[in-house]
Amino acid sequence: MSTSSATASVSRSETGPARDVHLVADVGGTNARFALTDAAGEPASIEVLKSAHFPDLQAALEAYLQHVGNPEVKVAGIAIATPITGDRVSMTNHDWSFSIKALKAALRLERLEVVNDFVALAWSVPVLEGRWLRQIGPGRAVPDAPRVIIGPGTGLGVGGLVRAPGGEWQTVASEGGHTSFSPTSEFETRVLQYCWREHSHVSFERLVSGPGLALLYRALCHLQGEPALDLEAAAIVAQAQGGTDARCREAVQLFCRLLGSFAANVALTYGSTGGVYLSGGVLEHLGSLFDEAGFRAGFEAKGRFATYLAPIPTSLVTAPYPALLGMAALLARGSTHQT
Repeated sequence: MSTSSATASVSRSETGPARDVHLVADVGGTNARFALTDAAGEPASIEVLKSAHFPDLQAALEAYLQHVGNPEVKVAGIAIATPITGDRVSMTNHDWSFSIKALKAALRLERLEVVNDFVALAWSVPVLEGRWLRQIGPGRAVPDAPRVIIGPGTGLGVGGLVRAPGGEWQTVASEGGHTSFSPTSEFETRVLQYCWREHSHVSFERLVSGPGLALLYRALCHLQGEPALDLEAAAIVAQAQGGTDARCREAVQLFCRLLGSFAANVALTYGSTGGVYLSGGVLEHLGSLFDEAGFRAGFEAKGRFATYLAPIPTSLVTAPYPALLGMAALLARGSTHQT
């Protein structure tokens, strides 16, 4: 169990009045992150647990609470990497499944909010601005225009943020990462043809994610007639950064270009002239490679709509736990999905 003291404040002007201690969680296919928040909505006592070390979410939650002294918690919010369509929640990229009502009862909660992880990340955007962002390339946001946040990790998430008629921000859930990958060149078509060997449906998530980076590496080795090493995303990034493997570097460059193309698709769909925000575990490890690898070129390569996309700013989220910030902001606003 790893511990971090990193925290960030939630703006009261954006979130409204906050309540007492809340439990917030960001549950992904690889890691589950937990924190408690104070009356100002500031995540603290942050723990990162490996999802594979626990049989289910309840066990992970109870382990966290025990580790931080079993505080009395009546309100909790869980951001989880899967669609929320009813009481039963089953993760897309992990084997955890649970009933929201049963989990609420087991933890003796008065209120439990469960939302898609990118709904929580979308709620984090107003908190992040001006503090936890690094802009990639040119562009200037249109005030109050729609915004989107995209993140490659174990999967590929998308969330939207729009102004409601009353002036408040509202989130838009999405499963856009599962849209079909569309090649933009003959070379990308050959990559897609290789990927069809492993997957009957090749979504953007199949390529623009941690497992996707490994798939791109195997595809490039195949196209060059070379044997592929058994490398996962972290090893590919390390070898690309160290300059020890040209194919790994090419895989990272292709990954970033495809992420740019996907981000542009989402920006066009949402009309997100307010900005595109990038988060996710893979990007955290790329460092300067991300700036060099053609993300922005892929973003603007949309033919007649290049001039529409060129002014849209794209920013990398630098906050360590943005979904926890977003979940805290959501809880502080009041119930949206109360069960």
